Amino acid sequence: MMTSQSDITKQIRQDMNRQKAIVDADPWRLHYHLMPEVGWLNDPNGAVQFNGTYHIYHQYVPETPNGGRTHWGHKTSQDLVHFTEEDIFLSPTESFDTDGVYSGNAFVHEGQLHFFYTGNVKQPGDHDYTYSGREQNTVHVTSTDGFSVDSREVVIPHADYPDEYTDHIRDPKVFQHEETFYMILGARKRSNTGAILLYESSDLSNWSLSGEFIEGTEDEGYMWECPDYFAVDGQDILILSPQGILPTTYQYHNPHAACYILGAVDWDEVRFERSTDFRELDRGFDFYAPQTFEDEHGRRIMWGWMGIGDTEPEYLNPTVARGWQHALTLPRELRVVDGELRQLPLPEYNILRQNHVTHQWTVDGQTEMEDLSGEVYEMMIQLEETPDDFSLTLRQDTVIEYADGLLTLKHGPSGYGRRKRQIELSELTELHLFSDTSSLEIFINHGEYVLSTRVYPEPGEDQIVFAGQAKLAIHKWDLQRTTT
Repeated sequence: MMTSQSDITKQIRQDMNRQKAIVDADPWRLHYHLMPEVGWLNDPNGAVQFNGTYHIYHQYVPETPNGGRTHWGHKTSQDLVHFTEEDIFLSPTESFDTDGVYSGNAFVHEGQLHFFYTGNVKQPGDHDYTYSGREQNTVHVTSTDGFSVDSREVVIPHADYPDEYTDHIRDPKVFQHEETFYMILGARKRSNTGAILLYESSDLSNWSLSGEFIEGTEDEGYMWECPDYFAVDGQDILILSPQGILPTTYQYHNPHAACYILGAVDWDEVRFERSTDFRELDRGFDFYAPQTFEDEHGRRIMWGWMGIGDTEPEYLNPTVARGWQHALTLPRELRVVDGELRQLPLPEYNILRQNHVTHQWTVDGQTEMEDLSGEVYEMMIQLEETPDDFSLTLRQDTVIEYADGLLTLKHGPSGYGRRKRQIELSELTELHLFSDTSSLEIFINHGEYVLSTRVYPEPGEDQIVFAGQAKLAIHKWDLQRTTT
């Protein structure tokens, strides 16, 4: 007999309470980012606004900071800034998800929430779990409130997937066009190329294979995870997280990537026709498996996992020794400007601002600004013209540098193995920084590029030093704490 969700939640809560004192005492606990109470967090799941309340679910392993059999953690908010930690929504309690409740999405239809996720099952025996031994079932969950489960059933069993695919087919995203519901699934073909499978339904319960929404080439990775399709500002966009893309001079230097493609859906064939190549969504060290949703204001909002799998031994997170690992990025609004995807911080976070400091001056050589120092803050730096040589050192040994048409993010020891990421940039007009106790998100040129990274400076390392030559206007605010 399977253990019930309520019994699992009760046992996990008892175990968590024993760990929380150690976790909560960690000075690297974030002040305004979503993170696990204890243990491990990864992909955002089921992002939705339902009856006015924002819900964000996520991959969650409270038992250990090193990952394992995933549950769906759950947080709610009325303003996208202050969140309440809710009970675990889904746990691997069924025979069709016994090795993990993997990623998926939420969909609102006729006043009810519909969730779709991948139920992971690993068969005993001598298997590689890529070509044999793994089941990844697509599961449908209904809920009237987002807190309790009304029904839970497999709608696409693993055995029904096409033969030319490996056992890696997962991460459903459901959307509607006219009267038809569509589901896309990330997949790895036996030819070791990525693809996105397409299913369709008239009732959200019975699904039939329609074909491939899009397929990849040998240069575009062997597996495509976490697909997401939507339209913004009249532009069709496909987001995916490919594994196995080889690095170029300045892109794809993380173990796995998160990318977007602009294009258009041919609704007669129901295929995504691309008009651009892959473009990385975030050029920092820690960003993967993003998910978007449309809120009740019509905004397309995206969260990402501020982390990546398979980074060790290159770089790591020292919070593991303190009982927790990973976080989500700030939610970002997506817009299309001049044919390019932009990512913008939400104005809701302005409510956290306090202790405003402003400067307008010309940097000429090295200058430390004591009244700009801090650990938890937002800083807007506007440049009158693109400098020839300019740098900013903050949070102990993190350097943001612009020279010779390259913007460089560098870490010293506080990066715990994170070293350097670079972006070719012909013009630099704005840097918009969000610094938290152990994270940094950098929005460049009104969201043209973003770099997200974890960083672990020693407590009290709050100096900010400017160098080079540049004409700047700076606004800096300390940010109030929202987490407990």
